[in-house]
Amino acid sequence: MIDKLELLLALAKERHFGRAAEACGVTQPTMSTSLKQLEEILGVMLVQRGSRFVGFTPEGERALDWARRIVGDTRAMKQEINSLKDGLTGEIRIAAIPTVLGMVASLTTPFRARHPNVRFRIVSCTSSDVLGLLENLEVDAGLTYIENEPVGKVRTTPLYRESYRLLTSPDGMFGDRDQVTWKDVGQVPLCLLTPDMQNRRIIDRALREAGTEATPTLTSNSIIVLYTHVKTGRWSSVMPAKLAETLGLSDAVRIIPIVDPLVTYSIGLVTSPRDPMTPLIAELVQIARDVAPTLES
Repeated sequence: MIDKLELLLALAKERHFGRAAEACGVTQPTMSTSLKQLEEILGVMLVQRGSRFVGFTPEGERALDWARRIVGDTRAMKQEINSLKDGLTGEIRIAAIPTVLGMVASLTTPFRARHPNVRFRIVSCTSSDVLGLLENLEVDAGLTYIENEPVGKVRTTPLYRESYRLLTSPDGMFGDRDQVTWKDVGQVPLCLLTPDMQNRRIIDRALREAGTEATPTLTSNSIIVLYTHVKTGRWSSVMPAKLAETLGLSDAVRIIPIVDPLVTYSIGLVTSPRDPMTPLIAELVQIARDVAPTLES
């Protein structure tokens, strides 16, 4: 039964029979047979079939909710039993928004110091993708904003409040200031994250409330792209203070606080609300609580 539910989850992720079968290491005929057997067990049609994947029936969507719960609990049970025998081992998959990637090591490093047999896989994505991956059991935890936009049914552990800085060259517009306003920022040609990123939406909202708007001369979904342009000293950007501190920008770039108003948003660890937590996630949450005071300083 569990293997059939795993196949159902893979189909929900891939939205394609062939790719879902490949992801699960089975043939497409085997997958089709297993899904039909699951439908026979439940007595309902789960998948809308055609020449290609169309979608799930209403019963299939509800079965997906149960599949996530059952498969998640099964994985948690296996992990807890194994930890009793071998200590904490395995892999933690974390999805993080681009602007927090610089602080991920604040969690993974102390975790590895306590549990050297644990591995990590970190992926960068938008805030909405963080929540989607977590819901579909494709990651074990996320690092994202926890108060700006709805985060749904997740467990949140606050880490720090994000504030914002103008990064510009000393001889650039406002480069000689000790602080700038959001209205000032609206006059500067910027390189910024793409509009699908929540950080960009925060910046756009702050500028609108100041009666101005962003004038990006370059956009990217990669912090590295923004970083390399800013580091030349010939581009300006708006970045979170903690990210700017960790990037190691050259002397050619000034990091100037943005005030009037002072805009802050909470960053935190998000995990499944499932109880009990797996041993790995329980330990990750505890470490997040331990390091949060140092991240705020």
